[in-house]
Amino acid sequence: MKKKTIAIVGASKKSGKFSNTAVRTYLEAGWTVYPVNPTAGEIEGLVCYACVDDIPMNPERISVYLGPDRLLPLLEAIASRNPSELWLNPGTESPEVLQKAAELNLNVIQACTIINCPSQRG
Repeated sequence: MKKKTIAIVGASKKSGKFSNTAVRTYLEAGWTVYPVNPTAGEIEGLVCYACVDDIPMNPERISVYLGPDRLLPLLEAIASRNPSELWLNPGTESPEVLQKAAELNLNVIQACTIINCPSQRG
């Protein structure tokens, strides 16, 4: 079975942050995880990518943990990776983000990525 792939944009090194919990949750569920944060070299033992463009492949799912003002300028780069799903976790969406995502034909899901993590293991 091919492993599912996810990029966590806004991943944090701090274990108490939801974006770090998302990295751990998806790892434990058997996914290949690509943390994205321009200031972290490594998160939970994984190479952390400075930007979405640096990820070595196109992840199926991209999950965002950034405020709308920081997310809006990244949407074109996210769209260029052609994800099947763009997950906007609570607090990441705005009318401008949703409009731009629609213009870019992104399949937006507004929900908590952590709660909706499907297991690869069984």
